Amino acid sequence: MHDFTMFQSYTNLFTFNKSVSTLSYLFQVKKNTNYIYKILTHIKMQIMSYLCLLYFVDVNEVIANELSKKVRILCWIMTTPTNLDRKAKAVKETWGQRCNKVLFFSSETNASFPTIGLNTTEGRQHLTAKTVQAFRHCFEHYGNQFDWFLKADDDTYMIVENLRYFLSHHDPNSLQYFGHKFKVIVKQGYFSGGAGYILSRKALELFVTKGLSGAVKCRQDGGAEDAEIGKCMENLGIKAGDSQDVYGKETFHPFNPSAHLRGLYPPWFYRNAANYPKKVRKKRD
Repeated sequence: MHDFTMFQSYTNLFTFNKSVSTLSYLFQVKKNTNYIYKILTHIKMQIMSYLCLLYFVDVNEVIANELSKKVRILCWIMTTPTNLDRKAKAVKETWGQRCNKVLFFSSETNASFPTIGLNTTEGRQHLTAKTVQAFRHCFEHYGNQFDWFLKADDDTYMIVENLRYFLSHHDPNSLQYFGHKFKVIVKQGYFSGGAGYILSRKALELFVTKGLSGAVKCRQDGGAEDAEIGKCMENLGIKAGDSQDVYGKETFHPFNPSAHLRGLYPPWFYRNAANYPKKVRKKRD
């Protein structure tokens, strides 16, 4: 049962809600070490799972709701005027609703959708300009309201609940960002623009205050958007974090589901992807 309004008429569920609140308070520990925090988070999730089963509540929904309060994500979507009615609309009606806030950036303002118009023209050669201007807007208007700032295209699909769980093990006040890593062009690697990438609150602050207007200047238009952002992050000392899960699997994917499920990657991907294994040739009998 997913309708929590039905449960709230029962006294026992108020006890359950109080139990969850108590657990949240008990586990508000300082992250002295990432290892200890991960253990405590795991224990908390296990206890919550038991309580959910005890009261026949959807455990995934309860955990997702808890994390949405603690891991606050602003998602901003790069789109175009011609994509609003199809691609951008799909994001708005599906996974965009799971973000704590979602913004759509385009070259033109559309008050009814709505989109935020940027001072640039459309075209791949101007993706860097759209990206840096969008991040600047996010910092200037929402810099202190959210923990993480996600950049995604209008043909990207994110499972926001999984993203929050991954980020719950990382500090938004650390200088790092995450995505699907390529090992070329930038020494520490850079993240695929198509797969989407996410900056911590502290990384966004440094990016805008130093990279775009401070002593360390970052490219503000032209070039390959994701690689240019990667160069900027490295110059600023912002770490390209490890985005793999505990099983060593990727969590950000640059191609469509079919390509990843079937392993149908272009040759350049095997050469450039930081974490994918090399092709193994079958041995002849």
